[in-house]
Formats: sequence, structure tokens, C-alpha cells
Amino acid sequence: MGFPRFFPLPPVSFATVIIGLLSDTHDRFKSAQAAVQTLRANGAQYLLHAGDVGEESIIDLLSGGPAAFVWGNNDMRCTSLAQYAADVGVTCLDSSGELELDGKKIALAHGDHDKAVRRILEEQQHDYLITGHTHMRHDRRVGRMRWINPGALHRVGVKTVALLDTSSDLLRSITVHVL
Repeated sequence: MGFPRFFPLPPVSFATVIIGLLSDTHDRFKSAQAAVQTLRANGAQYLLHAGDVGEESIIDLLSGGPAAFVWGNNDMRCTSLAQYAADVGVTCLDSSGELELDGKKIALAHGDHDKAVRRILEEQQHDYLITGHTHMRHDRRVGRMRWINPGALHRVGVKTVALLDTSSDLLRSITVHVL
């Protein structure tokens, strides 16, 4: 068993990019819907989902604007869901991937492959590493890289997402309220 492969995306050009970060929706539609609405209402221009997505309904929520996601350890039917995502304009990066937004290199992984996460952190080739998996939000500097987990939308007392402004490097954690 090797490391997860990275699938690079072509750079996306915005003057400033506000990235909406979410993870661990586990197919909980109402939580994911509230999260995506909250992120978009707060200016998110690009959505990144750090895995444990769920089914088509969650991918539908990510559509309608630039978005990418990775698989988590609880995601099933990956082949058919990846095709579905492509059909609705959402980028699937497999189990991990990288992209460049506003000149910033971003690695996206669920975080369940410890060796892959360590390798990304040791190589220091990205500005950001976005992960999920632990259901615990964090924001750490490791060398020159910023490692962010936005929190989770399932199996947590407080559901959280985050907004990252790539030009100012400002990260804002947001509590998601589900009605």
C-alpha cells in the first residue's frame, strides 16, 4: 500500500480568494446545507471539503461554484460518486490532491493516512495543508506551512467550518447552526 496520489489542478485566478473549508459531513444533509449556506453568505468563493463527504446530495450542495473535495475513510462508492461530481462540476481529488489558488499552494487530504500527512508536512512544498478526520478544529504552523482542520459537521457538540482569506492569511472559524 503506497501513499495516496496527488492530482494537481490548474491554478485558479482571483485577485483575492476566500476559501470555504468544511469536513466530515458524513452525509448529514441539513448540517452540510447550513454549512455551505453559511460559507457562501460570508463570502466563500471556492469550497474545499476535506473528506467523509457522503452521497450525491452533499456533492450537489458543493456544486454551483468552484469546489473540490477528497475522499475520507468513510466514503464509499467512490468511482460512481467521482463521476457524479464531474457531471455536476465539482472536482474530486481522490484521496488527496493539491491546487493553487491566488498563488498559494494548497494540499488537501482527509488526514487518515498519517504517513502521507507527515510527508506533506516534511516536504514543505505547500502554503497550506487542509485536513479533516479528527473532527477537532485546529490551526497550526509547521515550518512555513499552515495546517488547518476546519472541524466537523457530524459527531461533534459544536459544528464548525472555516473561511480562509489567501491574501491576508486570515482564518476565521464559524459555528454552524442547524435548524
